[in-house]
Amino acid sequence: MLFPIMKTAFLMTALTVLLVLIGDYFGGLQGMIVMLSFSVIMNFIAYWNSDKMVLRHYNAREVDAQSAPALYKMVQDLARRGNLPMPKVYIIDSPVPNAFATGRNPEHAAVAVTTALYDVLDKREIAGVLGHELSHVKHNDILISTVAATMAGIITTIAQWGMFLGGGHQDEEGNNGGNFIVTLLIMILAPIAAALIQMAVSRSREYLADEGGGELSGDPDALADALLKIDAYAQRRTMPGATTATAHMFIICPFSARNMQQMFSTHPSTEERVARLREQAAEMRKHGGR
Repeated sequence: MLFPIMKTAFLMTALTVLLVLIGDYFGGLQGMIVMLSFSVIMNFIAYWNSDKMVLRHYNAREVDAQSAPALYKMVQDLARRGNLPMPKVYIIDSPVPNAFATGRNPEHAAVAVTTALYDVLDKREIAGVLGHELSHVKHNDILISTVAATMAGIITTIAQWGMFLGGGHQDEEGNNGGNFIVTLLIMILAPIAAALIQMAVSRSREYLADEGGGELSGDPDALADALLKIDAYAQRRTMPGATTATAHMFIICPFSARNMQQMFSTHPSTEERVARLREQAAEMRKHGGR
């Protein structure tokens, strides 16, 4: 648990530094003080409410044993098998199959799936996907991924504000940097936001979540089949509402192959993930598993 907390602290510090530098550009010392105060508030909000912000962005609705009995029971069974607290369960109305987990710890976790996931996958494959997401919960990946999403969004939003605010604070001669510097600032901040996400959520964590999902569901082949189906849809169509700030949270990158934002994907190749899951399934069969 210590490592995710350290990475989260690093991201919060990085956000604070970036916002203070923006404040210096636009308002000098006064701007730095304003942005420092703002960053402290946003760090607090990001830690305690980042999961709610992400779920709200995708208009996710919470379901229970009465409103979605099959899905809820599946999550419940997998959580029990993994010795995890029962997470909240959400459904996102979307024509593109996908899923993610969020929350600051296993006691405050949530799992969200799109409606299309049920249309595209069978029961075994859905269990594999849910196992993958609960593995993220079990390995404490959800805090860092959710906070990273919120912080990247904040950085991008502040950069966009700069475009409308115009040049920076005046120098001693009464001149300012003009729109050129603002544009340059935006160009620098966007890759930084993406880089923060890439540092926060390494590709190795996806491999570990795949392995954990295969173990939790007891069927790595089903998870492999699910990844292939989800990827086939994702290649053709970008998920509505998807952002580069939250893309790393999904089991498959939500941007289509034709979308330029695909370049910010932190996901390893689906082919490699499937190959590893097939090997895991073979090992399980060899040792008397499924």
